Amino acid sequence: MLIDTHCHWDASEFGDAGGHLRAQAQARGVSLCVVPAVQVSNFESVRRWAHTYGDAYALGIHPLFALDATEAHLSQLDQALGDLAGDPRLVAVGEIGIDGFVPWLQTPGAKVKMHAIYRAQLRLARKHHLPVVLHVRKSADVLLKHLRELPVVGGIGHAFNGSVQQAQAFVRMGFVLGFGGTATFETAVRIRRLAATLSHTDLVIETDGPDIPPHWIYATELQRSAGMAQGLNSSVHLPEIAQVVANLRGVHVALLAAQTCANAKRVLPKLDALIDTSL
Repeated sequence: MLIDTHCHWDASEFGDAGGHLRAQAQARGVSLCVVPAVQVSNFESVRRWAHTYGDAYALGIHPLFALDATEAHLSQLDQALGDLAGDPRLVAVGEIGIDGFVPWLQTPGAKVKMHAIYRAQLRLARKHHLPVVLHVRKSADVLLKHLRELPVVGGIGHAFNGSVQQAQAFVRMGFVLGFGGTATFETAVRIRRLAATLSHTDLVIETDGPDIPPHWIYATELQRSAGMAQGLNSSVHLPEIAQVVANLRGVHVALLAAQTCANAKRVLPKLDALIDTSL
């Protein structure tokens, strides 16, 4: 059994194919996916997906949407987390965080707003006693700074790409780190080294579908300009990603699956009942 701890199944890229692809992933051993929201407008779509396909979901405002977020949106998130507190499929606040890469989020004003939205959501996670799913993109140190001031019960550092020291800091704060398509590229030396050497208690696997495609469906910019389509990433590719990570660690993929499932259940405790139900 495998858990995809991060897949945006409600994304428009999947169109009408989402349900068919989810069935393929299920047949390949992906028993559960965590589907994070990115803005208030898709809270209902991730909730509906989780209940339709037996998955889990998280509610939050992604940093790419932070500049448009308002106090009213934060109030809507607060209300949703309260109203849905009894929903066993709501497992975290997410996807939240800070993006240190996208150019238009690096201006002083944008940073102030993005940091404020992140901190507000940490406060909501604390209020509702939920773990968080973090967007970590050239932002590990600043994410950690805010977490030290507003500690939460832990969660997942999604698509982690930081240093060993940063990884250890997240682990000490109750987080596990997510590895996906990037780890399949031999050029991703630091990420592959971290995936190979982290303690078996400190990592989970993910796809981030439809984003971060593994190398076997990736098309370079030159290839795309020549008409080659980018492959559609989804949980269907999680077994191969798991095999790559298992090879890096020198373990059998079945052992990696068991370890990463246990880790996911530890940091997102509401998954436990869902996994038991799906077996």
